[in-house]
Amino acid sequence: MSLVDRFNTAIMHTYGGPGLGIVSGDGAVLTDEDGRTYVDFVGGIAVNALGHAHPAIVEAVSRQIRTLGHVSNLYAHPTAVELAEKLLALTGRQGAVYFSNSGAEANEAAFKMSRRTGRTGVVATVGAFHGRTMGALALTGQPAKSDPFRPLPGDVTHVPYGDVAALEAAVDGDTAMVILEPIQGEMGVVVPPAGYLAAAREITTRHGALLVVDEIQTGIGRLGHWFACQAEGVLPDVITLAKALGGGLPIGATIAFGGAAELIGPGGHGSTFGGNPISCAAALAVLDTIEAEGLLEHTKVMGERLREGLPGEVRGAGLLLGVLGDGAAGTAKALQDKGFLVNPVQPDVVRLAPPLNITAEQVDALIQAWPS
Repeated sequence: MSLVDRFNTAIMHTYGGPGLGIVSGDGAVLTDEDGRTYVDFVGGIAVNALGHAHPAIVEAVSRQIRTLGHVSNLYAHPTAVELAEKLLALTGRQGAVYFSNSGAEANEAAFKMSRRTGRTGVVATVGAFHGRTMGALALTGQPAKSDPFRPLPGDVTHVPYGDVAALEAAVDGDTAMVILEPIQGEMGVVVPPAGYLAAAREITTRHGALLVVDEIQTGIGRLGHWFACQAEGVLPDVITLAKALGGGLPIGATIAFGGAAELIGPGGHGSTFGGNPISCAAALAVLDTIEAEGLLEHTKVMGERLREGLPGEVRGAGLLLGVLGDGAAGTAKALQDKGFLVNPVQPDVVRLAPPLNITAEQVDALIQAWPS
């Protein structure tokens, strides 16, 4: 029986049937159970920032598990403290970090912070994806994902993404927070008009509401900047992170600045594995390697190389790109047959989110293989 057949027999079908059984990875190359290799332009959906089995992550995780594997949140350990200090340094701001295991949990923490403002109103956007737990699902603006599970935590208003006037009309003195993605990855790499985040900052500041920027897919260098909001000079009250932060190990982070960092006190929130030393060690290795290997600039260069070489309309930034065209699933299948993995995220959009250290040769090979 194949690995895929065993998966379909033994594992709950929350994601549908998998297309391949993957058994190993090395850099940007994955190997399936039959020994076929594929260049990975999915990147674990923007998770594998350094590809697979990167020596820095392997060394950091191996060293950490030999030293200290888990101590609970009753005690401090150096890797979590160092990671929090590093993340704050990258933002260039004073604040505090809450660690969890995933992007959904990072957004759940932000959601709970907003309730501690004494207000309950939340504004999110149509098409947003903020996770699938009940709180995060209430923020997610995709009815197909949320409707089967109603009622959800209430007082969430969804406005059209990128529409400043709609945002202006929805935010008032009862609004606790506005949560936005710099780019909507799950909706097909949708880019808002220039100045959208800055307008959201101005509106939320004027009404005393928190601005939460969900950088779970766009952060940690994915767009060629540590955080997408930095590229626009926007200072949110909260940044949420996950995916690329751990480079393949589960970790989420909610970074709060100013008064937002004081909203949740002891007993207000928690996560058993949040800030686990092994995941924190992996995250430090990811951040240090991105710096040491100049991957922010490399990401911009490789993103432009893809944008210029691929046919038709390409939207997005850095190495989070959406290639528009009918029959995305067929395009993905044709590329898989040629040894490339891509993500048909919408019927008419193929999403690319390869490792940040993807090579020029691998990029050129995908361009050559793309169906005309």
